[in-house]
Amino acid sequence: MADSFLLNGKNASFEPGQTILEAAGNNGITIPTLCHLKGTTPTGACRICLVEVAGARTLMAACSTPVSTGMDVRTDTDRVHQSRKLVVELLLSSGRHDCMVCEANGDCRLQDLAYFYGIKEPRFKQADEFYPVEDRNPFIVRDFSRCILCGRCVQACNEVVVNRAISLGYRGAETKIVTGGDKAYDESDCVFCGQCVQACPVGALTEKKAVGLARTWETRKIRTTCPYCGVGCQMWLHVKDGRITKTTAVEDAEPNRGRLCIKGRFGYDFLYSGERLKTPLIRENGNFREASWDEALDLVAAKFKDTIDRFGPDSVAGVSCARSLNEDSYQMQKLFRAVFGTNNIDHCART
Repeated sequence: MADSFLLNGKNASFEPGQTILEAAGNNGITIPTLCHLKGTTPTGACRICLVEVAGARTLMAACSTPVSTGMDVRTDTDRVHQSRKLVVELLLSSGRHDCMVCEANGDCRLQDLAYFYGIKEPRFKQADEFYPVEDRNPFIVRDFSRCILCGRCVQACNEVVVNRAISLGYRGAETKIVTGGDKAYDESDCVFCGQCVQACPVGALTEKKAVGLARTWETRKIRTTCPYCGVGCQMWLHVKDGRITKTTAVEDAEPNRGRLCIKGRFGYDFLYSGERLKTPLIRENGNFREASWDEALDLVAAKFKDTIDRFGPDSVAGVSCARSLNEDSYQMQKLFRAVFGTNNIDHCART
């Protein structure tokens, strides 16, 4: 039986080991946060999720404070909202958060909080010196002037995909997100899976190829399966006017649970290549001509049959493509073994 605590004056249940943030969410109470990343170690870095706990002198970070039986938690008091608003104002003053020209406009958690608290302009002096923008690699733009140091990208890299390419570096006002030796992404251990981009709650990390293509509200999301291998990773296509502007992973979907590799996240533009084959081609007299699928498949079948009749089953072999579904690879080996009568079947991923 689940334990209980008081949440905004009402009894609420929780499971042992849960934080206030998790328990509140399970009881229908949303506590805002900028640094929390599901499935990773809580850091309490952003201080947006502060709540009142009876008996505690200071406000507590809901993302890193465990619930205990009988705890009295308040999430919607004047003190809580004043503190959260102050944190948002400080974050807005710490960087160049000009939403009109930011790629994250409409999909920015800091912007959402500023709107919620009616912050029209920061009351603190805004910083005017920032680390330079890094856009030298073909996949990710890092704009340090928009970084709020929430640490979500670090957690995504170290705990979600476990690549350990980035971390927090330096101290105090000089703190920044760094790779080993504070190198550029393309000189580091980064494998460009883009998990950091998906985790970023603001516009500090953006997909380079998507810059300027569409605002968030101009696109519609279409769920599909990544075409690059047989794993079956689930992804969202962000589409504007019938063209993909970017892809993101589907959170909590099996089997990838919000993860994508470099191919799945950044390799979608092959769809628009002028060199992409759209119809089967048959070689005749040294040149290719377009053919129907029926004609092409009949020709392939005839060639297989003729070769097997003349030289035996082991004269043919097949290599299944890693882009195929696992079911397709199974069917291909079944074709060669059960129909052709040979075990000469391989898969490109094995090599």
